[in-house]
Amino acid sequence: MRLDTLTLTNFRNYQSESLRFSSGVNIFIGENAQGKTNLLEAIYMLSSARSHRTAKDQEVINQDSDTAIIEGDIVTKHDHLPLQLSFGKDGKQARVNHIRKDRLSDYIGQLHAVLFAPEDLALVKGSPSLRRKFIDAELSQIDRQYLYQSITCRRLISQRNTYLKDIDPSNDQAMLYLDVLTDQVIDVTSQIMVARAKFIAEIGELAQELHHQLSSGREDLTLRYDASVAVDTDTTADALVEPLKAAFQRVKQRELRQGITLVGPHREDMTFYINNQALKQYGSQGQQRTAVLSLKLAEIMYIHQKLGDYPILLLDDVLSELDDLRQTHLLKTIGQDIQTFLTTTSLSGIQQEKIHQPALYEITGGHVLSREDQ
Repeated sequence: MRLDTLTLTNFRNYQSESLRFSSGVNIFIGENAQGKTNLLEAIYMLSSARSHRTAKDQEVINQDSDTAIIEGDIVTKHDHLPLQLSFGKDGKQARVNHIRKDRLSDYIGQLHAVLFAPEDLALVKGSPSLRRKFIDAELSQIDRQYLYQSITCRRLISQRNTYLKDIDPSNDQAMLYLDVLTDQVIDVTSQIMVARAKFIAEIGELAQELHHQLSSGREDLTLRYDASVAVDTDTTADALVEPLKAAFQRVKQRELRQGITLVGPHREDMTFYINNQALKQYGSQGQQRTAVLSLKLAEIMYIHQKLGDYPILLLDDVLSELDDLRQTHLLKTIGQDIQTFLTTTSLSGIQQEKIHQPALYEITGGHVLSREDQ
């Protein structure tokens, strides 16, 4: 899979820009605040229909306009497909092959992308929400059913939280309706947990092998799913219903007092371990960065295993954060099969000899100039 062309209209600091890319490594060079990250954000949004930098779509619209448009042509083994996202006062609209998709779940999954940015280096030591976001973003790309379940679960939990804030515990009818809401949450939660357990086990196995190579065989990386109830790769959704009901029953009084749902996918986590010790508490910064790099490389391999095609890779000024060993391993993994988009302020910090004929682009003030045109 590769992105052949990208056209931006009133997106961030780009008023009108059209680019054609190499199928290999594409390097965007420029000083800070010139628009390098904006380009990667646009590509990521073309893939996921959301930004990795803001939850407000309006923020991506150029201040001199009221509408922003991202267009791209993707090429797969069997197809050539135009995609379009537009953002305006009426919200977000998505088109695949010029046909409007009323549900974003019917759009997401056309273009698969792996993003690695400096903030991802906090994946180990950051908040659980970062790790849940990673899991959900990855699974939503390749599993439309998971995407639908995730959206449904967020809606149900929001509805249940609102009800918990206003409920009168002495009202039997009100408590019966709370049980109905709880059963609805349990139904979708059990399916999400099964998918997450399988995903963490599979990507964990890939990351373990990669980490073993990066640490020269000295360290053993494992990922563990900290779920609402016990679950493994052999557990079925049906088998989780009764344990989840028991978990909700245990926290029922606390939920009534606090007015929030205390069990569900929004309360779960994924923990990194090195040689059976929690990496967040006991690992060095170098160990944490190696673990995150292993996870990101595993993400690429995971998508390839599931779909038979490599995703595109977005590296937002991340090479400068990696030492020579980690940078070498990352560039070696990219090889010739993975279309890569890389931002940097200077080529001096990149091992260019390990990149085969990269396409170079100069970014200045929202304008992009290919070095081939200079």
